[in-house]
Amino acid sequence: MNVIEAIASWCCSQPDFSTTARRKAREAITDTLACLFAGQDDFSSRAVRAASESYFSPHASSRLAGGGRAPAAIAALINGTAAHAIDYDDNFAPGMSHASAVLLPALLAIADEINASGEQLVDAYLTGLQAQAFVGSGVAPSHYTAGWHGTSTVGCIGSAAGVAWLMGMDQAGIARTLSNAVSFASGTKGQFGTPIKPLHAGWAARNAVDAAKFAQQQMQGRIDILEAPQGFLEMFGGLTPPGWDIAGILGTHQHVIETTGVMPKRHPCCGSTHMIIDALDDLRAQHDFSDTDVLAVDTRVGIANLRNLAYPLPANEMQARFSMQYCVDTWLRNGSLGVSDFTPARVAKLTDPARLQRISMRCYTPEQEADTPPGERLTHEVTLILRDGRTLQAGRKLAKGSNTEPFSDADRLRKFTDCCAAMPSAGALFHQLNQLEEQEDLGFMAELFGEPLRDTSQA
Repeated sequence: MNVIEAIASWCCSQPDFSTTARRKAREAITDTLACLFAGQDDFSSRAVRAASESYFSPHASSRLAGGGRAPAAIAALINGTAAHAIDYDDNFAPGMSHASAVLLPALLAIADEINASGEQLVDAYLTGLQAQAFVGSGVAPSHYTAGWHGTSTVGCIGSAAGVAWLMGMDQAGIARTLSNAVSFASGTKGQFGTPIKPLHAGWAARNAVDAAKFAQQQMQGRIDILEAPQGFLEMFGGLTPPGWDIAGILGTHQHVIETTGVMPKRHPCCGSTHMIIDALDDLRAQHDFSDTDVLAVDTRVGIANLRNLAYPLPANEMQARFSMQYCVDTWLRNGSLGVSDFTPARVAKLTDPARLQRISMRCYTPEQEADTPPGERLTHEVTLILRDGRTLQAGRKLAKGSNTEPFSDADRLRKFTDCCAAMPSAGALFHQLNQLEEQEDLGFMAELFGEPLRDTSQA
């Protein structure tokens, strides 16, 4: 048995998922829908919509961020771009990806086609997320360190399995889908800080749908393409890919969302800044200081994180999301980061070279990273030099939102309403999404997609 066959076998042999896994899936879906709504008017989203307008049709089944309908693949493209547009969507360490920004838009596009229930959506989400973890396990972390954007590589392949499952394919069909998706995997981190990065998620979501649609018509490539010569491992694995444990895949019983989890973001910017921002929150809880007290800030992160944060003096809102200097300086000004801090006007107003120069960033050495035991994380560290002579230091190995420090219900609602501030019924929708598996269909999400709510009073 090869790796794709093992993943497909797992996808087709799962009993009911646990109550905990289902709750966490609902929370991730809710968080991603909020990000999708908040990102629909971003430049990336508007550009993709405009380029795709010839596909729009009121007779199509799949709903679009910003309104309208289109074929499933186009809906996945537009909605995936919107979900990732403001970089507020969740992180998923096993896939080195923004897992949900690819997976959920791809599933929603098919769910609209087949009139899926809330329960079916949750099951498909859990199937696709675990498949992302399986694919990522063979190449992490060197795939990401080499410069590949796991969202549009691992995310595309794993999400395709969830799409195929939702379409009702058998094990052979899911295997064909996975093989097809490997040929669609693409996207480099050199594009971070540009409008193309959100498109990576949209393109991966579209590719996941297309991979399954092609498989439905018996299209397939090599079923061993993950580990085959000139396959995914050899071409995309980086310097030290671990390879896959087929027995481990087949023997997986507890879902990855329970063991590792997806990590919702507290801040609408690159996740490589988050442990530093959260460490600053920790310092503020322990010490009395203000923006004017801070003389200098030194940060230390991982090599890949430093490479992600390529804009010490950002020229626009996309670059600001990938600027440690802008994010730290804005936190010092405000005590927090919000969606409104990353608009073009706000970034132009706050980007002050003299202020940003006081914030430095360095990284661990390759030797230090190589000496880190498997499963261990290097601490992201921040040091504040204050004008009164004090030096304050803090570090984190995980950002807030992880399974060890999860969001509270209040945190989740606060983020949802921040993202959906323009939606009058945001609170009611949040409540319905918390009861997602009780929904017979997904019509109740209409307002997210610019459509009127269905009148159920006559039902």
